[in-house]
Amino acid sequence: MKLKDKICIVTGGARGIGREISRCFLEEGALVVIFDTNEEEAQKTAKDFAAKSYKDKFFFYKADVTNEHDIEEKMSDIYLKFTKIDILVNNAGITKDNLVLRMEVGDFKKVLDVNLIGTFICAKVASRYMVKQKHGKIINMSSVIGLHGNVGQSNYSASKAGVIGFTKSLAKELASRSINVNAVAPGFIDTEMTKKLDEKYKEKIIQQIPMGKFGTPEDVAKVVLFLASNDSDYLTGEVIRIDGGMAI
Repeated sequence: MKLKDKICIVTGGARGIGREISRCFLEEGALVVIFDTNEEEAQKTAKDFAAKSYKDKFFFYKADVTNEHDIEEKMSDIYLKFTKIDILVNNAGITKDNLVLRMEVGDFKKVLDVNLIGTFICAKVASRYMVKQKHGKIINMSSVIGLHGNVGQSNYSASKAGVIGFTKSLAKELASRSINVNAVAPGFIDTEMTKKLDEKYKEKIIQQIPMGKFGTPEDVAKVVLFLASNDSDYLTGEVIRIDGGMAI
């Protein structure tokens, strides 16, 4: 098992890509702690994981990634319980799409707060423990939208582009402590979010993807697993696109 006895935190892990990452980590022997604000979804996930014999390996904390004090408390509790934090996946994210001319300043700020500032806060707090233990893996969730932009998603694009810059800078800061910091940039993935898209718009997008289909949460989880495992020990500061060739 690639993550046997590793202590892993996955933010936004109650559904979608985060849920699949959590499941993948559990299958590889990890103990997984989910940070999420959606208690209802988290309980559904917990029930499902318990049915698969992961009951004693899965924990949920209601946590707000934009609240530094809250994150400090939760990570301190985890460290006291398990004496280490091996892996952090900064997956929590939101969208509030609109054209710039119609976008409220509050909606722009909210997306940056969760997607970028939340990533910063969680990485900052977790890295304190990782520096102390002289090892760790931090994987940040960016997006191909952060690389190339998209109409109606200026706030989301800015947040995900910021995650890339943050990832590269933090990787340089922590490399001497044997801490790897990388990012993944998914394209269009088959989740609840993309299911809401207009069918004609979906067809238009698929025509732009050389592989001719949307990706799955499992496609993303497998790459995140690689970055979390010892297989990526000499890889840091990288951004891996998972987009079926869309950004070629």
